[in-house]
Amino acid sequence: MPHFVIDCSENILLKVRAEKIISEIFNTALSTGLFNKNAINVRINTFKHYRAGDAEQDFIVVFASIMEGRTSEQKSDLSTKLVQNLKLLFPEVALVSASIRDIDKASYRNLSMI
Repeated sequence: MPHFVIDCSENILLKVRAEKIISEIFNTALSTGLFNKNAINVRINTFKHYRAGDAEQDFIVVFASIMEGRTSEQKSDLSTKLVQNLKLLFPEVALVSASIRDIDKASYRNLSMI
């Protein structure tokens, strides 16, 4: 169920293949022990037109939406690992970040729940 959505400049995919980035995020999430491997979803959105600070520099940001119930420490550990592993893939990219968001259990639905 956790969704990892990667927003990045389109040049990022010229540096590293999309499949490699997706695998890195998937494996990082799995390594935390917080998620079942069959539930992890990862996807990439690329941007051709953007501004990052005062220049058009490459960036990569991971937005993770996870079911509520994890501790702040677990979420911090997850975001740290995501950024560290992305920085290994993209040592020349200065703008690398991750944000973990809780999904409200009471309002979340998917088809299997209806």
